[in-house]
Amino acid sequence: MLDDKYQRGFTYERLSSVSEPKVHCDDEGFYIFTLSENVKVYFDDYYNFLKNVYRRCQQELAVIDEKLEITPNDKCETVSFFRAKKIIIEIILKTAKSFYTDDSTFGVIMTPWCFGTVLLEKVEIYRERLAKGEINDREIPEFPYYVIKYIDEIHRKTLLDIFDFPEEAFKMRWQYSELLKRYSKVLTNITKSLNSVLTTIKTYGT
Repeated sequence: MLDDKYQRGFTYERLSSVSEPKVHCDDEGFYIFTLSENVKVYFDDYYNFLKNVYRRCQQELAVIDEKLEITPNDKCETVSFFRAKKIIIEIILKTAKSFYTDDSTFGVIMTPWCFGTVLLEKVEIYRERLAKGEINDREIPEFPYYVIKYIDEIHRKTLLDIFDFPEEAFKMRWQYSELLKRYSKVLTNITKSLNSVLTTIKTYGT
């Protein structure tokens, strides 16, 4: 359980009854050859990793909120730094929860380093949208220059610290990104094919 209230997406019972060629079981438990990387990942290990990430995020957010509470509003850069860090941590927290509870696709099961790459891209996409004025966020002041500046400066280190990764974890970034994009394209093609089949069936049925 995550936070004592969120159940993991693929439970032991669910895995025991699933008929997925990539899912197997040995003495250490259920595992899958991930859809994005074709790497062996144990479900229990992956969910424990997400739980640890989620817990670290909660602890970090508590510290940040306390510092924001005692920092005077006229300390613009200091406040912006804490707000930027809070935005990054909240993105990690929400994604960890989303992946932990997702029971719709095995695509959310991946190696920790690949998960880190997913978050790196999520944060950078958020930063780009923020810079274009496409996002309304309660943590963003009317003039978000300093918040954007600090997101740029600290997002990689913040991610590495939360995940407890070495610096080289993100050196595989483009390889992981390409794999994820390829997997996404495959899913899109499958969906289009299924829709085409359904349309054909409906046509013949009328």
